[in-house]
Amino acid sequence: MRYLFTLILLVLIAKPAISQIRKDVQSTNKTTVKYEEWPQWRGPRGDGTWNGPPIKTVWAQEGLKKLWERDIGGGYGGISVSGRRLYVMDRPAVSREEQKKAEGIHSHRIQRKDIERVLCFDALSGQKIWSYEYPSEYNKLDYGNGPRVAPTVIDRFVYTLGTMGDVFCLSAATGDVIWKSHLVNDFGGKVPQWGYSAAPYIIGKHVILMPGGEEQGTAIIALDRQTGRERWRALSDQAGYATPLLVQHQGHDHLIVWSPNHIHSVSPQTGQHLWSVPYKVTYGVAIASPIEKEGLIFVAGYWEGSKAIQLGRLPQEAKLKWEDRRKLRGLMSQPLYKDGYAYLLDKQFGLTCFEYQTGKKIWDDGKKMTPGNSRNPQATLVWLNQSSRALVLNSAGDLILAELTPAGYKELARTNLIGETWAHPAYAENRIYARSNTKLVAYELPTDESQ
Repeated sequence: MRYLFTLILLVLIAKPAISQIRKDVQSTNKTTVKYEEWPQWRGPRGDGTWNGPPIKTVWAQEGLKKLWERDIGGGYGGISVSGRRLYVMDRPAVSREEQKKAEGIHSHRIQRKDIERVLCFDALSGQKIWSYEYPSEYNKLDYGNGPRVAPTVIDRFVYTLGTMGDVFCLSAATGDVIWKSHLVNDFGGKVPQWGYSAAPYIIGKHVILMPGGEEQGTAIIALDRQTGRERWRALSDQAGYATPLLVQHQGHDHLIVWSPNHIHSVSPQTGQHLWSVPYKVTYGVAIASPIEKEGLIFVAGYWEGSKAIQLGRLPQEAKLKWEDRRKLRGLMSQPLYKDGYAYLLDKQFGLTCFEYQTGKKIWDDGKKMTPGNSRNPQATLVWLNQSSRALVLNSAGDLILAELTPAGYKELARTNLIGETWAHPAYAENRIYARSNTKLVAYELPTDESQ
């Protein structure tokens, strides 16, 4: 049973994202940057794309240039960078002796303090700027390393969600509390088996959260992102681990939420229920964020496989177009899409390419991208500069530059950055930031400005 948490990276496993309605995220200062930063889960647009510098295809044998390294506490949550400031969450060990035992993905057995922290660093130097901590008792929660969520940074604010349901809006400059709330105490939510992982999702003036409760109106809520006041609530369902997805189709907005029992659509402005498609998953492991292309919503599960839902002309119209229970079984990694094909990290076959409209499998890489993990491979996939090249950080801490096309998987370069990790990295300007349960590191990417 415990191995199941390898599914829950949520960190995914954590996953905030700023809506596609707002494509430009304002920095917390006036610094001009040449290439994009990483202000939220899955990047500037929340879809695993990054407009960064051209990357060399031949890397130095000694690896990338390390800029700085800092000790941090445990956590599966990803990193966010905005205005040349880095934001991350952790849960510190009770002592230096315990911290020394905390390396690796499964360090949840060490003793940790009953607090969570939001940390802010200077992204260039690694100097800590501020830290905000609050009490949080995990009790007997499985895999209690720390928070699962990457902070969401927009305008002058940082939005965070803790493992047990603590919601904060903090000043990005100082860490001062603007407002706070709690998904269990204030909204009747129930902490899922491995803790809250689908983090604050900003759509216009709303911040979307998923308490997951038994009463009507506890599945999804919208709060005013400046004041924390409730704006609407919808449905009754358990909390999943996947970040919601904003879809605009045929002139209508859909907020797509994948719970352990359904794939839901509600209006992001009002919470009006539009449609639901049943999809009950074993142990509630609704993890990898859904994607939408060509009017088709794609969701990939661990045991129950994939489902593709076709949106209709009217917002209430949606139907199952195809499903696959044998060859397309995703874990924690969000799929990528390009030019009619999608790329999914399958639990058995590794990286897999398939036709998006039909689900027809084209190839798999035989786990070349994720060797050494026979049961639950994990890697984060990010498209680079609208090209067919992807930056990949796998669970062994290897950074990979690869070319993904229907013709196959082509690895161009690989080097190790950090120890075992499920946390999603951040890319900003000409750098990559990664974290484990003990370290936070910054490296300079091998760029080729002549291209």
